[in-house]
Amino acid sequence: MVYVATLISNSTQLAITRDVVAAARAVLPEAGDPVVLDPEIAVEIAFAPAADVTPGAMRDAVCAALGDTPVDVVVQLTAGRRKRLFLADMDSTMIGQECIDELADVVGLKAHVAEITERAMRGEIAFEPALRERVALLKGLAEGVVADVLRDRIRLTPGGKALVGTMKANGAYAALVSGGFTLFTGPVAEMVGFDEHRSNILEIADGKFAGTVVEPILGKEAKLAALVELRDRLHLAPSETMAVGDGANDLAMLGEAGLGVAYHAKPKVAAEAHARVDHGDLTALLYMQGYHREDFREG
Repeated sequence: MVYVATLISNSTQLAITRDVVAAARAVLPEAGDPVVLDPEIAVEIAFAPAADVTPGAMRDAVCAALGDTPVDVVVQLTAGRRKRLFLADMDSTMIGQECIDELADVVGLKAHVAEITERAMRGEIAFEPALRERVALLKGLAEGVVADVLRDRIRLTPGGKALVGTMKANGAYAALVSGGFTLFTGPVAEMVGFDEHRSNILEIADGKFAGTVVEPILGKEAKLAALVELRDRLHLAPSETMAVGDGANDLAMLGEAGLGVAYHAKPKVAAEAHARVDHGDLTALLYMQGYHREDFREG
């Protein structure tokens, strides 16, 4: 069976040099000629390992050969890399912030709320009760502050528009599936170009946060269910799906996807996902599907 190792760096670092490619090829059995996806940013190398060698073992071998070079390495089968369903987490994935932490900052509670968020994303505490606790602290906050937070604090993660735009241009369906809130996922989904969004609903009373969230909470199991539902609706095989996230509540979704990607993720998530991106931006998810830079589309 033919596999491919994709080496990806951040566009601000340009770490894919001839020496890096040579070091990777030296540990890949029957390595083919490198295919440049984006000069100095991304390259892929086809190879044919022994039947008893796992993709994870080959990835570890390449990473060991590259040492501290800031390059992400993804190893997978060459066939079936282009995905037709894409699910993405929002907070700290498609955007650089945690929306609930930014809301808490408005009322002077960011440090406290951010600590709870971090523990939940690391899998140290259950997501659902942690969300209820944090939402309760927002009681009385004016609903209109959401627009201010979106305008002044929320920033799209680099590469997100190209990722969604390119996949959609090639026939994929894209869904934003978040443990956050519809007040944020709606605008973010529209800005990035997602086909739909799913998240939690904050309850509002007289124009202010009621301190509660509509049950049941969209958490780990709901993200998994969304993937399965959309996959079945679109009549796709599991291998035709891709998901990305950074927190423990994304793990079930990442595990069910044909390719689950941990993006600048918490240690537990990075350790368990099929692939991880620690250096690149979101266009890394295009390179690992075999897209070249000239294939990229936005909108």
